[in-house]
Amino acid sequence: MKYEDIEIFRINHDAFKIKGNKTVYIDPFKIQAFDKADFVLISHNHYDHLSIDDIKKVIAKNTILIASPNCEKLKDFKENKIVFLNPGEKFQDIIKVEAVHAYNINKNFHPRSYNGVGFVLEIDSKRIYHAGDTDFIPEMKNLKNIDVALLPVSGTYVMTPEEAVQAANLIKPKLAIPMHYGSIVGTEKDALKFKELYKGNCETI
Repeated sequence: MKYEDIEIFRINHDAFKIKGNKTVYIDPFKIQAFDKADFVLISHNHYDHLSIDDIKKVIAKNTILIASPNCEKLKDFKENKIVFLNPGEKFQDIIKVEAVHAYNINKNFHPRSYNGVGFVLEIDSKRIYHAGDTDFIPEMKNLKNIDVALLPVSGTYVMTPEEAVQAANLIKPKLAIPMHYGSIVGTEKDALKFKELYKGNCETI
């Protein structure tokens, strides 16, 4: 879909391609058609987020990898610049990336100590929040001026549709897009439930 000057492609699950003045992949997984990436963002080291085979499909020698510190496997990409970001840390180039907290509060799949992250990506003056695998957490109140929020909705490992609505109501993005369904866990019904309950601007893609 087109959001002003930016193209946003949901590949599946939590995997997105963001295309503006640069091409950014977030958690590439089960990619079929692809462009080469200028930047690849990886939220944590679970196989459905850190997929070496899928990264190899999109990577070039000048691709910069930006990831949670628990993504040690990325060190195998010896020709590429790799930046590990803890929550609160930032990277700045032609794009800007801030790592933010992502964790579970009522389940143990992604404890806070695990150090997975979400990202606030700033590209072409637009701020896109990719929540990563997270519950509705207190740190979301610190997210400001978000244009597009990519929010997990499948439950089990992440927020339910109802919890994702709470998150969206707090963050107040200009556009919300549900994710984390249709591959590992969750179905399109979860995305449609979120869209039904959320009173703000929402697209399922």
